[in-house]
Amino acid sequence: MNLSFDPLNQNYCSRRYPIYASNGMVNCSNPLAASAGLSILQKGGNAMDAAVAAAAALTVVEPTSNGIGSDAFALIWSEKNRKLFGINSSGRAPMLAAIDKIKDEGKDENGRMPARGWTPVTVPGAPAAWAEINRRFGNLSLSQVVAPAVQYAREGFPLSPNIAENWRKAYEAFKRDLQGECYEAWFRTFAPHGRPYKAGEMVYLYRRTGEKDR
Repeated sequence: MNLSFDPLNQNYCSRRYPIYASNGMVNCSNPLAASAGLSILQKGGNAMDAAVAAAAALTVVEPTSNGIGSDAFALIWSEKNRKLFGINSSGRAPMLAAIDKIKDEGKDENGRMPARGWTPVTVPGAPAAWAEINRRFGNLSLSQVVAPAVQYAREGFPLSPNIAENWRKAYEAFKRDLQGECYEAWFRTFAPHGRPYKAGEMVYLYRRTGEKDR
């Protein structure tokens, strides 16, 4: 099939030229996460390994849009099995999270499920999806695949301007609206200096016991 396509034709002021690669490519919303996926391909991982590596890294380097407690879904084509697989790893609600019980305990918001706090939290689906995809389709171990994400969390990463702006907005909204003990861990993790991280700063999201803020 021949397509009429000119890679140099740019119709908008913001220009993004096509990228070509001969042995594989990883594309996601953050270049650090894409680099994590690419490093896994270079270590002998397959496309599924790279996808899990990038997804895990995104929860570290782009926490304003991704979280380890989130849901996950995947469509995977297995050339070996000549079959398409679908994975639904949406988190289950806790057994006692019935709306009547929540209303009786006064934890609702005008008869609805609250948007913040522990009450609306579901069982995290993303880690289960990563583990299942790795078990069924991966070439490398799960610890190898998530190693880049762990490295970013431990050794830090430079914060990009667009993520910094979203971080600032989230911090200001949470500082204004979220009061209580259950939110303290968020501020300790994402605003350890009493403010949001700024563009260009190194972000550290993992600290060993007794380790001081950097």
